[in-house]
Amino acid sequence: MKKIIFTLLCVFSISATFSQTDISGTVKDNAGVPITGANLLIVGSTSGATSDFDGNFSFSSNLSGVQTVKISYLGYETQNKTVTLDGSPISLQIIMVEGGNALDEVVLTASATFRSQKDTPMSISSLKQNEITKLSANSQADILRSIPGITAEGGGGETASNVFVRGLPSGGQYVFNPLQYDGMPLMSTFGLNSSAHDVYARPDIGFKGVEFVRGGAAVLYGAGSVAGIINYTSKTGDSNEENIINMEWADKGRLKTDFYTGGKLGGEDSNTYYAFTGFVRKDDGPIETGMPTKGVQFRANIKKKFENGSFTVHGQFINDNAQFIMPLPLDGNRKRINGNDGEPVQQLLSGELANTSFLTAGGAYESPIEDGVSTQGGYLMGDFDYKFSDDLRFKSKIKYANYKHNFALYVGGNGDNNNPIALNDYVANVAPGNLGFTAQYQGTSSAVNGSDLVVDNLHVDRLRPMTDYSGEASLTKTLEGTNGTHNITGGVYLARTEAEDVNYQYRVLSEFNNNPQLVNLSYVDAGGDDVTFSTGGLYNRIGMTSNNFLSQNKTAVYLTDEMVLDKWRFDVGLRIENTEGTFSKGNIVSSQVYDDANLTPELANVQFADGSFTRANVSATDWALSLAGLYKLSDPVNLYANFSRGFFFPQIRGFAPIASGVTGSKYDSEKIIQFEAGAKIGTEKVKGSVAAYYVGLSDRIKIDQGFVSGTLVDLTRSEQSTKTIGLETTFDWAFAENFNLRGTATYQDHEISKNVSTDLTNNTSSTTNEGNELARQPNFLGSLGVNYDDGAFDALFSFNHTGSKFAADNNTVELDAITIARIGAGYMFKMGDNLDSDDTLRIGFSVFNLFNDEGVTEGDPRNVNQAGDAEFFFGRPILPRRFFITATFSF
Repeated sequence: MKKIIFTLLCVFSISATFSQTDISGTVKDNAGVPITGANLLIVGSTSGATSDFDGNFSFSSNLSGVQTVKISYLGYETQNKTVTLDGSPISLQIIMVEGGNALDEVVLTASATFRSQKDTPMSISSLKQNEITKLSANSQADILRSIPGITAEGGGGETASNVFVRGLPSGGQYVFNPLQYDGMPLMSTFGLNSSAHDVYARPDIGFKGVEFVRGGAAVLYGAGSVAGIINYTSKTGDSNEENIINMEWADKGRLKTDFYTGGKLGGEDSNTYYAFTGFVRKDDGPIETGMPTKGVQFRANIKKKFENGSFTVHGQFINDNAQFIMPLPLDGNRKRINGNDGEPVQQLLSGELANTSFLTAGGAYESPIEDGVSTQGGYLMGDFDYKFSDDLRFKSKIKYANYKHNFALYVGGNGDNNNPIALNDYVANVAPGNLGFTAQYQGTSSAVNGSDLVVDNLHVDRLRPMTDYSGEASLTKTLEGTNGTHNITGGVYLARTEAEDVNYQYRVLSEFNNNPQLVNLSYVDAGGDDVTFSTGGLYNRIGMTSNNFLSQNKTAVYLTDEMVLDKWRFDVGLRIENTEGTFSKGNIVSSQVYDDANLTPELANVQFADGSFTRANVSATDWALSLAGLYKLSDPVNLYANFSRGFFFPQIRGFAPIASGVTGSKYDSEKIIQFEAGAKIGTEKVKGSVAAYYVGLSDRIKIDQGFVSGTLVDLTRSEQSTKTIGLETTFDWAFAENFNLRGTATYQDHEISKNVSTDLTNNTSSTTNEGNELARQPNFLGSLGVNYDDGAFDALFSFNHTGSKFAADNNTVELDAITIARIGAGYMFKMGDNLDSDDTLRIGFSVFNLFNDEGVTEGDPRNVNQAGDAEFFFGRPILPRRFFITATFSF
C-alpha cells in the first residue's frame, strides 16, 4: 500500500510539474533603465506579476497552450507577448515605449487587483504628473476641471475648491468624493468642522498622477465614497535614481520651487528605497490682497522590498498659508465695480487687518487673518503589502494625521450697508440726525472724503484643529475555476476623527478699493453725545460665535468578488458601516469688556464661551452594494454597466444638541442610487468612452447660513431628495503625427424632487423649491484641447466650458456660462555633452484664463433670496488671467 501511495504521489507531482510553466524576465525602457511596478498579466486569467525595483519579474501559471501576456505601465504603450505554455521555462525581455493609450493604464483606485482602465467596469479619468506640472494649476479646480461630470469652482484661490459631481447637491468642497493620497483620505470623516479636504495638503511633483473614479465599486473599498474618489499616487524610489527640480514664476509675485529625489538607500544589494518631495513658495496672487500666500510642504516615503512583499512608510509636513477670496459686490451686470482709485475691485481683504486683536472675557484675542487658510501639521502612514502565495495577498494601511488649521474668511460686503456707498450716505444711515462726524483712515491723520465709497465687511476666523486615526486591512484570495477566476477580497476599515469648530467674528468698515484702508468713524449723535462708531477699523467686535467639539468613529467591513471570465468581467461587493459621533456645543454669552462711555454697544460688548456645554451622541448603520459587468465586444471595444446603492453619513455639525443627549432631529444616513452603462473604445488613432448615468439622492440634510443681528449663523435646515440623468463622453483623437485632439462633454438633467425646510430662527417648516434645478449645477460641461508633443517641443491650447446655472435652489438668479481658455508650450533640451544622457531641461510657459473671462462662479451662498436684476449683485468671479513660466530640470 505504501508503494502504491508513493507511486501515485510521484505521478501527481510529475503531472503538476509539467502542467505549470515558470515565466520570468525583465522590463526596461528604451534607454535600458529598469521599470519598477510594470504590470504583467496573462489575458483572461489572474496569473501575473509586478516588476520589482530592478525591473525583474517571475510568476508561474497552470495554464497551457498559446497564451497572451499583457504588459502595461503608466505612461508607456501597452504590449502583448504571445507565449506557449508547455511546462518549459519562458524568459521575456520587455522594452517599453513611452506614450500609450490612457485606457490601458493600470488602475490603482477602487479595486482589489491591478486592472487597466479599459478592463474596469467604471468611469475613470486620470492625469499624469507631467501633465499636471505643465498646467501650472492655481488649485485643485484647475486639475479636475477637465474631468467629465465634474463642476470645479476655483474662484476662491488655491485651497477649498468647490467640487460638484454628476448633479449631486453640495455646498461645495469634497462632500461626496473624498480626496485621497495613496489610497487613504486626507480626512476620514467629513463635516466635523466643514473644512475642505484640500486645505490639508497641496499637490507637488512627487506623484505619478491622479485618478478620479466615479460610481460603482468606489462605494466599497477603504474609506468608501458616494459619488467617486480622487486619488493621488506617490512615486516611490527605485533602483534608477531620479531627481527633478521645477521652478515656477508668475505675475503677481509668484515664485515656487518644487523638487523630487528618489533612489536606493544603501549598497548594491540593498532592497530599501526612498523618495523625497516638496515645495517652497511665496505668492501675492492670484488676486493681490496685501497679505502673501507662503509656505512649505515636504513629503517622503521609504520602501523596504522583501521577497514576497513590501513595507512603505509615508510622511507629510506642511506649514502653509494661502489667501482665500470670497464673493464681493458686483454691478447689476455682474461685473467688477471701480473703486475710489478708479480700478476694478477684485477683493476686499485688507492687509491692514494683520495683527488685529481685541479683549474678550477670556482674555485678549489676536486674529490670524493674515494667515488666510493656514495649515500646520502632517501625517504618518504605513503601507504593508504581502503575498503569502501567488493566490493569497494581504494589504494594510495605518495612518495618523494631526493638523492645526485656521480658515480666515473675509466676507466682503455683508453688513447692513453691504454695497459700496458714499461715506456721507453711510453716516446718515447709521447715525440719523447726527450733528457732525469725523472719518479718518486707520493709522493716519488723512480724512476720508465724504463722497468716497465705503463698505461694511464681516471677518470670520474659523479655528479648526483636527486629529485623525484611520486604518484598513484586506485579504484577497484568488480561486481558479473551469470557467474563470475569482478574486475574493474581505476587508475592514476603521477611523476616528476629533475636531474643534471654534469661530470668532468681527465687523469692519473700509474704503471700497483693492486692499482697502480701514476707516475710523466718530460722530456726534442727535442728542449731542460723542460716539465712537469704529476704531482700528472695527465697528462690531462680536467675539466668539461658536465653541464646538466633535468626534466621530467609523467601522466598516466589506466583501467583494472581482471575476475574470473569457470575455466577461464581473464585480460584486457589499459594505456594512457603522458610525458613532459626539457633538459638544459650548454656550456663548455677551459681556461688557470695554468701559469707554463713547463706544457703541457693538464695540463695548464682546461674546465669549461661559464654559458650559450641551452634548449629544448620534449613531447610524447602513450598507452599500455594487454590481458591475464588462463585456469585451471586440479588441477595441468594451461594453460595461454598473449599479450601486450607497450612503453618506451627514455632517454631525448639522445635528446640534438642543438639550443634553437630544438633537434637533434623528441622525440617519443619506442614500444614493447610481446606475451607469457605456462603452470604452481604444484603437491606434482614437481612444474614448461614452456613458449614460442616473444618480438619485434621498434624505439629504442641508444647512444654509445667513446673518442675524450682524452675526453669521445657521438659518435653515432642509431635508432634500434629488435625481439626475446624464450623458458623458471623452475622446482622444491622434489626427496627425504628434497631434492629439482631446475633449470631454457632459449633459445632465437634474432636479430637486423633495425639499422640506425648517427655519431655525423661528422654528417653522415649509415645502420649497421642489421641481427646481439644483444650485450651482450646470446642465452642460465640456472641454476641448489640441495637444502637440514630438518629444522635444510640446504645446497646448484648450477650453473648459461650464454652462449656465442657478445661484440657489429657488432658481431666481441664473449665472451665465463660463469658458476658461488656456495656452501653453515648452521645449525640452538635452543637457551635457552626451546626447544619450537622461539629463533634460524643459522651459515652458502657460496662460490661465487667456481671454480673461469674468464669469461668476457663484452668487451669495448666504443670501439665497438676492435679486438678479438689482443695482448690485453679490458674487464671486473666476480668477483673472495669469501668466506662468516654468523651468523643469531632470537629472
